[in-house]
Amino acid sequence: MEDELTIIFAACIIMLIILGLSVNGIVSKVLEFKKSQAGIGNGSGTAETKALSDRTDMVEDRLAVLERIATDRGQVLADEIEQLRLSNAAEAKDKEKLS
Repeated sequence: MEDELTIIFAACIIMLIILGLSVNGIVSKVLEFKKSQAGIGNGSGTAETKALSDRTDMVEDRLAVLERIATDRGQVLADEIEQLRLSNAAEAKDKEKLS
Protein backbone atom coordinates (compact mmCIF):
# COMPACT_ATOMS: atom_id res chain seq x y z
CA MET A 1 0.00 0.00 0.00
CA GLU A 2 2.81 2.35 0.87
CA ASP A 3 4.59 1.59 -2.42
CA GLU A 4 1.45 2.47 -4.38
CA LEU A 5 1.16 5.84 -2.60
CA THR A 6 4.80 6.60 -3.36
CA ILE A 7 4.26 5.85 -7.05
CA ILE A 8 1.10 8.00 -7.15
CA PHE A 9 2.88 10.84 -5.35
CA ALA A 10 5.86 10.65 -7.74
CA ALA A 11 3.51 10.61 -10.76
CA CYS A 12 1.67 13.69 -9.43
CA ILE A 13 4.97 15.55 -8.93
CA ILE A 14 6.12 14.66 -12.46
CA MET A 15 2.78 15.79 -13.93
CA LEU A 16 3.00 19.10 -12.02
CA ILE A 17 6.51 19.69 -13.34
CA ILE A 18 5.41 18.96 -16.93
CA LEU A 19 2.35 21.19 -16.53
CA GLY A 20 4.47 24.01 -15.06
CA LEU A 21 6.98 23.86 -17.90
CA SER A 22 4.18 23.87 -20.47
CA VAL A 23 2.48 26.89 -18.91
CA ASN A 24 5.84 28.67 -18.68
CA GLY A 25 6.47 28.04 -22.39
CA ILE A 26 3.04 29.30 -23.37
CA VAL A 27 3.32 32.44 -21.24
CA SER A 28 6.77 33.26 -22.61
CA LYS A 29 5.52 32.89 -26.21
CA VAL A 30 2.52 35.15 -25.51
CA LEU A 31 4.75 37.80 -23.90
CA GLU A 32 7.20 37.63 -26.81
CA PHE A 33 4.34 38.08 -29.28
CA LYS A 34 2.94 41.07 -27.38
CA LYS A 35 6.37 42.69 -27.24
CA SER A 36 6.82 42.26 -30.98
CA GLN A 37 3.38 43.76 -31.59
CA ALA A 38 4.22 46.76 -29.41
CA GLY A 39 7.62 47.19 -31.08
CA ILE A 40 9.51 46.74 -27.81
CA GLY A 41 11.51 43.70 -28.86
CA ASN A 42 14.41 44.75 -31.07
CA GLY A 43 13.79 48.46 -31.69
CA SER A 44 13.73 48.13 -35.47
CA GLY A 45 9.95 47.87 -35.50
CA THR A 46 9.56 51.52 -34.55
CA ALA A 47 11.93 52.73 -37.29
CA GLU A 48 10.16 50.60 -39.88
CA THR A 49 6.80 51.79 -38.66
CA LYS A 50 7.86 55.44 -38.90
CA ALA A 51 9.29 54.94 -42.39
CA LEU A 52 6.13 53.23 -43.58
CA SER A 53 3.99 55.93 -42.01
CA ASP A 54 6.00 58.68 -43.75
CA ARG A 55 5.80 56.88 -47.07
CA THR A 56 2.06 56.33 -46.67
CA ASP A 57 1.55 60.05 -45.94
CA MET A 58 3.56 60.96 -49.05
CA VAL A 59 1.53 58.58 -51.23
CA GLU A 60 -1.74 59.93 -49.80
CA ASP A 61 -0.65 63.52 -50.57
CA ARG A 62 0.24 62.58 -54.14
CA LEU A 63 -3.04 60.74 -54.57
CA ALA A 64 -4.97 63.79 -53.34
CA VAL A 65 -3.19 65.97 -55.90
CA LEU A 66 -3.88 63.48 -58.69
CA GLU A 67 -7.54 63.26 -57.71
CA ARG A 68 -7.81 67.04 -57.73
CA ILE A 69 -6.16 67.24 -61.15
CA ALA A 70 -8.42 64.52 -62.55
CA THR A 71 -11.62 66.08 -61.23
CA ASP A 72 -10.79 69.78 -61.80
CA ARG A 73 -11.98 71.55 -64.84
CA GLY A 74 -9.22 72.56 -67.22
CA GLN A 75 -9.71 76.31 -66.82
CA VAL A 76 -9.53 76.25 -63.04
CA LEU A 77 -6.32 74.23 -63.18
CA ALA A 78 -4.82 76.54 -65.79
CA ASP A 79 -5.68 79.57 -63.62
CA GLU A 80 -3.98 77.98 -60.61
CA ILE A 81 -0.85 77.19 -62.64
CA GLU A 82 -0.73 80.75 -63.95
CA GLN A 83 -1.14 82.10 -60.42
CA LEU A 84 1.78 79.94 -59.26
CA ARG A 85 3.93 81.22 -62.13
CA LEU A 86 3.14 84.81 -61.22
CA SER A 87 3.92 84.25 -57.54
CA ASN A 88 7.21 82.54 -58.44
CA ALA A 89 8.13 85.42 -60.72
CA ALA A 90 7.31 87.92 -57.96
CA GLU A 91 9.47 85.99 -55.49
CA ALA A 92 12.35 85.95 -57.98
CA LYS A 93 12.08 89.74 -58.43
CA ASP A 94 12.09 90.23 -54.66
CA LYS A 95 15.24 88.10 -54.37
CA GLU A 96 16.93 90.14 -57.11
CA LYS A 97 16.10 93.37 -55.28
CA LEU A 98 17.59 92.01 -52.05
CA SER A 99 20.81 90.94 -53.77
